[in-house]
Formats: sequence, C-alpha cells, structure tokens
Amino acid sequence: MKYLDEFGNPVLAKRLVEQIHAATTRPWAMMEVCGGQTHSIIRHGIDQLLPDGVEMIHGPGCPVCVTPLEIIDKALAIAAEPGVIFCSFGDMLRVPGSGQDLFGVKSAGGDVRVVYSPLDALKIARENPDRQVVFFGIGFETTAPANAMTVYQAKRLGVTNFSLLVSHVLVPPAIAAIMESPACRVQAFLAAGHVCSVMGIREYPPLAARYGVPIVVTGFEPLDILEGIRRTVVQLEAGRHDVENAYPRAVRDEGNPAAMAMLQDVFEVTDRTWRGIGMIPGSGWRLSSRYREFDAERRFAVTGIQTNESPLCRSGEVLQGLIKPHECAAFGKQCTPRNPLGATMVSAEGACAAYYAYRRLDLVQLS
Repeated sequence: MKYLDEFGNPVLAKRLVEQIHAATTRPWAMMEVCGGQTHSIIRHGIDQLLPDGVEMIHGPGCPVCVTPLEIIDKALAIAAEPGVIFCSFGDMLRVPGSGQDLFGVKSAGGDVRVVYSPLDALKIARENPDRQVVFFGIGFETTAPANAMTVYQAKRLGVTNFSLLVSHVLVPPAIAAIMESPACRVQAFLAAGHVCSVMGIREYPPLAARYGVPIVVTGFEPLDILEGIRRTVVQLEAGRHDVENAYPRAVRDEGNPAAMAMLQDVFEVTDRTWRGIGMIPGSGWRLSSRYREFDAERRFAVTGIQTNESPLCRSGEVLQGLIKPHECAAFGKQCTPRNPLGATMVSAEGACAAYYAYRRLDLVQLS
C-alpha cells in the first residue's frame, strides 16, 4: 500500500464525518464483520463521531474468538502429547480452554512454539523427522490460503510427520446466521477487505438481495471505514441494498483466482461450531479427502473432551452483537487481558480487548 498516512488524514476524515451527518435522517444499525475494523473503530473513536442513533454493532469477525472451545481443548490435549511440537501464532497461546491455555501446557513441559507462518512449522517438521509437528490452523478466508499451501507442500515433499489442526470459518454463512437470528438488529454490513481480497465479492450479492441489507466492502484505516459507513448510510437512506467495493486498491471483484484454486484443492466445506454462537451449517473448511492424512484431529484421535465455559463470560453475546463489551459485569474486573475469561478479551482482534486497550473503561465502574 502506498501513502497509508493519507488514509488517516484528519481533514478528509472530518469531511467524511460531515457527509455522514448530512446524509443521516434516522437511526441505523450496521455491523462491521471484521475484528480488525472493530479495533480501528474503537481506537480512533469513529463510533463516537457518528450521528446519534447510528450504531456500530461489533460482529463475530475475530477468528481467535470464534474458535470453538472443543477445538481449543483438543489443541491443549495434542500439545501435551509426548513427542509433539505444537506450533501456533502467538495470539492463540493465552486463549482459555476449559481448564488452562497453551501457555499452561508450555510451562508444564509441552513443546509449544510460536511461529510466524505455517511454513515455519513445516520447516520444523523437516528438521525433526522423529517428532510429530502440528500447526494450529485457524482463521477466516484470509489466513486459509497459506495453511492450504503448507499442506500442499507437505504432501508434495513427502513430510509425513506434519499435520494441521483445522478450525477455519467462512464469513458469508455467518452473515446469513446473524440475519436469521430472532434477536438481529443489523440493517447493513461492512465487509472485511482482506477476506474479499482472497474470495472476491461474488458471494455477497445473493445475501444482500435475500436479506435486504447493503453490504459495503472496506478496509481498516480510518478513512476506509468512514467511507464505508458513508456509503452504507446513503444506501440505507435511499432504501437500496447493493454490494459496493469501497476498497478497490486491495480488492478485485473476482478475488484471487490462484488462492481460491488452492483452497478448493486442499479444503472442503463443512459445518462448523463457532465459540459463543453455536453450529452454523456450511460455515467452515476441513481438509479434503486428498489431504485427510494431514488432519491432526484424525491423527491423534483426541476423544473424551468435556468443555467448560466460564459462567461469568458473556463473550458469546458480544460476538453476536447483542451487547457491548462493557455491558458484561466481568469486564475489566474478573476478566482482563492478563486473566481473560473468554477469547474476546485476549485476542488482538477481540472486541473486549479493544474496549480495554483503548480506555473505554470510563463506560464501566471498575472495582
């Protein structure tokens, strides 16, 4: 990206805010799907600049946050196995399972390693042929191509001691699930630009038409988000429900054909449980039959998992946009980034973490 400072220009931001105010004649509620957008909105106070009645609802766009508790507990069990090197991105290590987190496994002697790419895990597997190396593959369509490429390379190179613990989730089925919820208040969506940079926008027009909601693809800088909100308000005021690409510098309508071909080869669509939300049909990927031997769940056959969510944590309601983080009684008290009750407080894209990090603590009386 060139000249990223331009996308935080305060003069242009003020102009966009004025245009949003001028276009708004009634209350509207829109959801940003991506946790990165949530953090940008809270960090820059964008939601506080909007007209009264225009509400940003924080959606389930944090991949760490929606990784189901059962998968976290399976990761913990696999990581504790003798002879296993368990590799993950760093933001997963403090996510609480039923009883502990990956840091706890590491402190008890488990070989848990932070890597910066799934290909790093494959390299570790090639360097340690006598050990089983597992990479924790989570995320939306954004991170899936790199994980797919790694499995493809493992098969091509004949690396048999590498496997992937898969928990990939898909955005369009989640939008459908949100709109079909009886408690839904969402009237429009800001779609995540990085997801659409991979998958394009072809899956969104049917959703916009079916549910009568505008969907505007946008980025993560302040001007990106404000322009997305402006376009969304204009559509809502006009009674339209179109799909617009407000992030053309990164998103092509057709997406990334090479990445999509890799995904189609390595993965297949499956039902997936989302933490705090439940089962959403057709909302995830698993390894296809051609690559099933690299499935860590099958390789380690972890069974007997008994999950146990904290009764104090309301992160599921946060993920569904039913409450704001500070409306949870445990926020900032029993639940902090150092001692999180749920993934939304520890993840770099979690809404609770955003409210805590950017000092929305004035919204709640801390003890």
